[in-house]
Amino acid sequence: MDKTEVLSHERLEMILNRLTWEVYEKHVQESEITLAGIAKRGYALAEIISKRLSKISDLKVNLVKITIDKKAPLEKPVEIDTEIKNLEGKCIVVLDDVLNSGRTLIYGVNHFLQIPLKQLTTLVLVDRSHKNYPVKADLKGISLSTSLKEHISAEIEKTPYSVTIF
Repeated sequence: MDKTEVLSHERLEMILNRLTWEVYEKHVQESEITLAGIAKRGYALAEIISKRLSKISDLKVNLVKITIDKKAPLEKPVEIDTEIKNLEGKCIVVLDDVLNSGRTLIYGVNHFLQIPLKQLTTLVLVDRSHKNYPVKADLKGISLSTSLKEHISAEIEKTPYSVTIF
């Protein structure tokens, strides 16, 4: 299987810095935000942005891990690693690595609609634009035009970061 790197570590560093600044600019009036990453790579993305936010701002950043059975999201409930009531009235950013059909992101977002929030934002590293669900990312690193047969892999759990297509 041929793999083609579409984003190098250096390019991803620039994109991650830009996304961090966009999160900060969107929440500059806040003292606290919650980054809720969809496990695994969405949570890794949340950790990266959290570290970068701590370098450029005084925002208190809480990390939350969202666990979804991506193949059967209705069979097992969405889980988060904190009490949902602790998030009432908060600003939440739901993060995922690649937005494909939109199913994972919409189920992740839906979980937070059970409580009143101050603001809900979505962020993805790569948007493929093959959506089957009415969901969009408010913040996105890059949009890639791909065929349905191609697969995107965002390697962001350890450095050097890369995004490949195969």
